[in-house]
Amino acid sequence: MQLLINLFSTDYGLQSIAVIVFILGMFVWFGLYFKRHIDEDTKKAKASEKLASEK
Repeated sequence: MQLLINLFSTDYGLQSIAVIVFILGMFVWFGLYFKRHIDEDTKKAKASEKLASEK
């Protein structure tokens, strides 16, 4: 119980929570960013393959 009291009532505890939230936010953002770019590259590759096969 003392751990939770220290976590939410001290400056170092609140800074720790802020860092954890920030890191989790970065994790989500990078995951979505990479997925979006992978999907775009896959779409471009399929389009170029289709053009190459038509020639």
